[in-house]
Amino acid sequence: QLQASGGGLVQAGGSLRLSCAASGRTFVTYGMGWFRQAPGKEREFVAAITWSDERLYYTDSVKGRFTISRDNAKNTVYLQMNNLKPEDTAVYYCAARGFCTVVTGSGCYSYWSQGTQVTVSS
Repeated sequence: QLQASGGGLVQAGGSLRLSCAASGRTFVTYGMGWFRQAPGKEREFVAAITWSDERLYYTDSVKGRFTISRDNAKNTVYLQMNNLKPEDTAVYYCAARGFCTVVTGSGCYSYWSQGTQVTVSS
């Protein structure tokens, strides 16, 4: 089970840190990702991390502002979001994937959290 948290309302330029905690049944995964979905839009890739080599992936619009990281001891993945913009407003989801090379595609991910709302006011 994946539990996402940390969303909220913040002014433009502010920061939030999302958390994704894994619990319950253990399943084999090769990495985690964050996706978001704004009203009226399709779900889009935000960031991902691969366990084996700690490689990080970001969509262009968040590079330099968002950072994905993990805490193995806590079975938790984080998404630090700085310099937030109104266009970052969306419901954010974390997801775990198996062995899949297209880490930016939602089809690679088998396990999903519930969403956490992020609202950035201008």
